[in-house]
Amino acid sequence: MAIATNQQITNYYDSYSDKEVIFSREILHTLRVAPRQIYIKCGGGQWPCIINSTSFKAAKIIIGRAGGAFAVITQRNAPPVSLRFCFFIDKGTETMSFFIAGKVTEVAQYMDSKELAVVTLTYTQRPPDDFIVKIGTLIEANINFVQRKEDRIIMTGEARHRLGIEKEDTLIYVQNVPRKCILRDLSFSGAKVVLLGVPKFLADKEIMLRISFDDPVETVDIRGTIVGAVFAEGRQDIVTASIKFDEHSVPSVYKLHINDYLTMTKKNLLDVSMQAQTAQAQTVEQAAATMKARLNAAASRGTSVQNIPNTIAGK
Repeated sequence: MAIATNQQITNYYDSYSDKEVIFSREILHTLRVAPRQIYIKCGGGQWPCIINSTSFKAAKIIIGRAGGAFAVITQRNAPPVSLRFCFFIDKGTETMSFFIAGKVTEVAQYMDSKELAVVTLTYTQRPPDDFIVKIGTLIEANINFVQRKEDRIIMTGEARHRLGIEKEDTLIYVQNVPRKCILRDLSFSGAKVVLLGVPKFLADKEIMLRISFDDPVETVDIRGTIVGAVFAEGRQDIVTASIKFDEHSVPSVYKLHINDYLTMTKKNLLDVSMQAQTAQAQTVEQAAATMKARLNAAASRGTSVQNIPNTIAGK
């Protein structure tokens, strides 16, 4: 994934400060959360808890009503509270952890359980940058999943390298039968692949497309439907198939990869445009400075008004 700049981190914090991320099993895996290393710290004690959700402003945790944590943090004039987050780094066992200070602002019953409680912790400090990047990129990917779902990424060698897809060939399961195919393009909402077959036997078939990434190493399976199938130009045995993903089955990991590519491409285009504008401005400034120098030289020599156009032209 791309390295976030200070400006990008600030934009995440300002734009998504109130957006809440629910820690489902998939999100825990996607963000590489170490759930057994999540703790609540208060009054000199530290207790494990379940992280339910978070934003940049607050978090909700689940704890037992009979435990020591509940007794301490819900007492009147309770001491300050800190929530410890812990994330695995890539796919290894090394972790990154930090505390975020907060205060208890709400205690509620967890669903129908009389033994568990949901405690809302409002942060009293801005979370660390690493936390903002983790949560911010996920929120951004979910937003772009809707707003940029039709943006296509043509599978050139450079695009595959930037996406972390080592090979252009992969597997597509057509009605649970595995078949080899070649990736032609990808988007949030679908893909285009080339495979052996006949269009009429592939059209409208349910499929599962397997995509393997190498940064970090992970494989995702995405369910969808072939919404278009035609013979490749000049061939009667090779089909180009257009796939529409089932939007409810698109993994968050895949969304992050596509979002990272699209946002970096947009940033690079903006950088190129800015460089072109800067170069153009510098050219204009240099031309103006040259003209001014020639006019000053002409004035010092006492050049007549009639000859000034020749002086400007450098004659």
